[in-house]
Amino acid sequence: MTDTLPAWAGTRSWTDEDTGGDTSGDTGGLLVCKQVHALTPDVRTFVLQPPQPRLFHHDPGQFLTLTVDIDGRSVERCYTISSPPTRPHSVAITVKRVPGGLVSNWLHDRLRPGHTVRARGPLGEFTLARHPAPKYLFLSGGSGATPVMSMTRALYDLAHPADVVFVHSARTPADILFRRELDLIAATAPTVRVVHVCEEDGPTEPWGGHRGRLTLDMLRQIAPDFRQREIFTCGPTGYMAAVRDLLATAGFAMDRYHEESFTFDAPPAAEAVAGTAPGSGDTAEGHVFTVEFARSRRTLTCDADTSLLAAAARAGLSLPASCAQGMCGTCKTTLLAGSVDMRHNGGIRPREIAQNKILLCCSRPRENLVVDA
Repeated sequence: MTDTLPAWAGTRSWTDEDTGGDTSGDTGGLLVCKQVHALTPDVRTFVLQPPQPRLFHHDPGQFLTLTVDIDGRSVERCYTISSPPTRPHSVAITVKRVPGGLVSNWLHDRLRPGHTVRARGPLGEFTLARHPAPKYLFLSGGSGATPVMSMTRALYDLAHPADVVFVHSARTPADILFRRELDLIAATAPTVRVVHVCEEDGPTEPWGGHRGRLTLDMLRQIAPDFRQREIFTCGPTGYMAAVRDLLATAGFAMDRYHEESFTFDAPPAAEAVAGTAPGSGDTAEGHVFTVEFARSRRTLTCDADTSLLAAAARAGLSLPASCAQGMCGTCKTTLLAGSVDMRHNGGIRPREIAQNKILLCCSRPRENLVVDA
């Protein structure tokens, strides 16, 4: 057996087969909830299937964009697929309830077996299918365990020879995601080692393992050969920033470092959004435009080199967004007046563009704008 993985990349999902990638309300983008599993007090896994039996193809680590109807309006959010492509008859997402989160709370409170949601995808390039290696290090924090769990499950199902160290950081033992399954995988797969790191004791379980936050000394103890591994990291923004800092301090070759982050119902920090460099008014194009956000009743300025989402975040305006790369469609809205330069990565369909829809994260103004947001 070689170190390569099956060619999942480029395979088509049931959404593509039915609608050519257009899942706006068509049955091809419809998913039926089959099961709901509570993993922790605030995290649930939702197992989904298309209405008619057919296979779902994705790369481990990719995500879906879900569309749900809340209070009469359609809302989109990205959720990583936690199930592996080796189990293609269904697809699962694992969702943490976010305090005040619009969609995560709706899913936890309303989505039950037999109910339906619409989905688009799979999307994303955070996958080991694009970076085959003999040794991996998976670093996750909180609900960031979901994409690397999909990768671990896929490698385990295939009895793949890759050497894997999976390090998960949680607040308490009660918050460790997939704990029993990971322990089983580690006990039965000689090539997989799992290490949990907790900040505090649990309400009923004192923690005897690695304690606190991940540090370079801790990482050296857990995986002394981490410099020789392909590293995949997912978790909160602060967690990933700390991981990048400790790897840079250690002299790790960052071309073998890969990360994924979604804001999950929270607005992105300005510095985390692609293209957020503040505009000075003296841009390459030499233009600064006014942008009116009609529903928010806010008007701000945005230069020709800055995305609308970045300008909004910089002005303190909270707007729904997830990937900030033009892939997921979460920041989709209607352009009511003006024109933009939009360079997306598949997060919007041609017919939507014809209806004056835009993605805020990858749209830059060409003139003064009015936006329905």
